[in-house]
Amino acid sequence: MASNSRSKKGPTKGSGGKNRRSLQGRGPTPKAEDRVYHKAHKAKQARQAGAAQQAKRKKKEHGPNMVAGRNSVLEALREDVPATALYVVGRIDSDDRVRESIKLAAERGISMLEASKPDLDRLTDDAIHQGIALQIPPYDYAEPEDLLEFASERAEAPLLVALDGITDPRNLGAIVRSVAAFGGHGVIIPERRAASMTAAAWKTSAGAAARVRVAQVVNLARAIDELKKQNVFVVGLDMDGDVELPELTFSRDPLCIVVGSEGKGISRLIADKCDQIVSIPIAATTESLNAGIAAAVSLYEVARARRG
Repeated sequence: MASNSRSKKGPTKGSGGKNRRSLQGRGPTPKAEDRVYHKAHKAKQARQAGAAQQAKRKKKEHGPNMVAGRNSVLEALREDVPATALYVVGRIDSDDRVRESIKLAAERGISMLEASKPDLDRLTDDAIHQGIALQIPPYDYAEPEDLLEFASERAEAPLLVALDGITDPRNLGAIVRSVAAFGGHGVIIPERRAASMTAAAWKTSAGAAARVRVAQVVNLARAIDELKKQNVFVVGLDMDGDVELPELTFSRDPLCIVVGSEGKGISRLIADKCDQIVSIPIAATTESLNAGIAAAVSLYEVARARRG
C-alpha cells in the first residue's frame, strides 16, 4: 500500500527555513532619544521645540522691515523713519493712534494699503500688530570710505564707531543716536552675526539714522586695517584696558572706537589690531556697561576733549 507523504513524521522539504525570520536579530538597540516613549525622546523634542521658537523670535527681530503695533507705528512716523507703505486692517477698531498714523502717512505721501488680519500676520511674522504696520525700505549701507569723505567735507577729524559682536538692533540704534549727538561721522558694522539696520534700529535711533550713515563690511578686521592705512587711530573698549578713557591721547586725531558686546567684549582678533585698548573708569560694584552706554560715554569724552 502506497504511503501518504503528508502523513510522514519528521521534516518535509523546505521546512528548514520556516522559522528563519524569527531567529534573525533585530539589529542594535535604538538610542534612548529615538524611542518614542522614552523620557530622553521627550526631552529631545522639547529641545527642538525650544530651538525652533528661538529661531522664530530671531526671525521676528531680523526679518522683514516692518514696524508693528499702534504705539510703535505712530512713534516711527513721528520720528520720520523712512517708510514705503502703511498697512491697516479693514474695519479696524480705530483710536487716536491709528487716526494720527493715517494722517502722518498721508502728509508724507506714504502709500496706505488695506490688509486682512491673516495677511498682516504673515507680513509681520506673527508679531502683535494690533491691525496696523509700517513697512520701511531696505537700508542703503555706505562704505567706510564714504564716512571718511563725509568728515573731510566738514573739515573735521573723522570720528567713527565700529561694532564687534553687537547683535541687538536696539543697541545699534542707540549707538547711531549717540554718534549723531556727539559729532561723529558714522558707524561700521560687520555683515554676519551682527545687528543690522532693521526697523527696530531705526526706531531706537530716534531719527538719527537719517543723519548718520552706517557702513556694512564683509570683514571687520580687514576694514580696520584699511582705516589704519588712512591714518585713522583705532581704539578698543575693554574693562582691562591699557589706559583709562580720560587719558586717551588720540582724541583729537582721526579716530575709530571699537565697541564689543556686553558679555564677551571685543574679540581677540580685533583687539590685536587696535592701536590701544581703553577702559571706562566705573565703580567696582558695576561689572560692565551696556554697549550703547559705553559708546555714548566714550563719544562724549572724545567730543569734550576736541572742544577743549
